[in-house]
Amino acid sequence: MRIGELADLAGITTRAVRHYHRIGLLPEPPRQPNGYREYALRDAVELARVRRLTELGLSLDEVRTVLADDAGKDLVEILAELDADLARQEEAIRDRRARLAQLLKQAERTGRLPTDAPVSPELTALFDVMAHTSAGLPGPEPVSAAKERELLALLETGSPGGDRGWLDALTHSLSADPEAMRRAYDVYARMDELADADEDDPRVPEIARAMVAAVPDEAVRALNIPDAGDLDENSGFMDAFFAEVAPAQSAALRRAIALLRERAR
Repeated sequence: MRIGELADLAGITTRAVRHYHRIGLLPEPPRQPNGYREYALRDAVELARVRRLTELGLSLDEVRTVLADDAGKDLVEILAELDADLARQEEAIRDRRARLAQLLKQAERTGRLPTDAPVSPELTALFDVMAHTSAGLPGPEPVSAAKERELLALLETGSPGGDRGWLDALTHSLSADPEAMRRAYDVYARMDELADADEDDPRVPEIARAMVAAVPDEAVRALNIPDAGDLDENSGFMDAFFAEVAPAQSAALRRAIALLRERAR
């Protein structure tokens, strides 16, 4: 058989056959006096096996390992690993489809998706409560509320699969108590008032206390509140975070963190 006939018999392209030759996956027969390579039936059998194995999802390196062991012992092990990997992929796909269904349902209900999407179902629920609360208040939503959503989405994305206790507690507490979210929006509005203020503004201590009072007890217990030194040392994130807010807002946040640390003890 010529290479074209071999490829047609196995249902692949001649380019793929030549690639298998280059990587040593399929032996390359010597050229005949006429300059052509002649392939035997055994070559077609091996090539067909390569195709079947790759269609199962094996990589070419894994196929090479299988072909090197005619007894098939490696094949059993590799197929078991492949099956386990496919099971993990199936679970991941189910999770992704469930998340997509939730996003599509949210878009159908509200007519759009928030700019923070996609986030976890827990954070989506919290953001829904925030949107509902904001819609019931006069005027535009405070800038500080939008910044908090961005921060929560960032923190969640940066720690996938990590400790979610703080988020679960925050979501449960604020979703279960409409007044708690309204108090939070009062704090957002007051933080906006500090946008053009100096760090020694007399409103800073009062707003810091209001900020701490708006955090539910169960969320405080679940939070990993940094030590005082960690706010000023070895934290590029904290530097970037405080650089995004006005001096008076930064002062209020630092004071609130200190009060939360005391409350958590």
